[in-house]
Amino acid sequence: MDTEILISFIIATVTLALSPGPDNIFVLIQSMTYGKKQGMAIVCGLISGCIIHTSLVAFGLSTFIKSNSELLFILKLLGAGYMLYLAYCVIISSAVINTNTVPKSKSVGALFKQGFIMNVINPKVSIFFMAFFPAFLYSKTQSLVVQFYSLGFLFMTTSFVIFSTLVFFSSSVGSILKSNKRFGVVLKWAQITVFLGIAIFILITQ
Repeated sequence: MDTEILISFIIATVTLALSPGPDNIFVLIQSMTYGKKQGMAIVCGLISGCIIHTSLVAFGLSTFIKSNSELLFILKLLGAGYMLYLAYCVIISSAVINTNTVPKSKSVGALFKQGFIMNVINPKVSIFFMAFFPAFLYSKTQSLVVQFYSLGFLFMTTSFVIFSTLVFFSSSVGSILKSNKRFGVVLKWAQITVFLGIAIFILITQ
């Protein structure tokens, strides 16, 4: 087991979870507007949805990689290309983070369900997992299915901690975003740097 790869995976996951995307912005706005309980309901729903994507990747990719050892190299190339595409999308996007939208209030159960469905029906999540996970396979002896599930568990745990922290500090984070317009620019270029860094990491790992 290569612990350095797992540490790199956790660092990359933390940075990605901190990047301003539709999920964490939605969690932030809901928490700021209606409270921490509503924010945590969405977080739990979003994280639960990751189980479905992890299972698809674990059983789908494991079968193909076992049958064709060269496929892992192709997946890494595609993964690096996808990360570069995500970096490009961030480059051309606005650096302004809009926290002024007031979402419709819902029950905790309804918000959990919404978070779960938002995650499960988003094909970009599965594509991201397929691009992201193969670069961080950490063992030559352990089952691929076990490795993918281990990475999925680390991804969900790390994301849950970051999103939960965002919920509990939503008022402070919201104030920073509203008072400091340049903060959005910093986050934007931090996100670009992360995607480029992951692309490079995917290409150089053996």
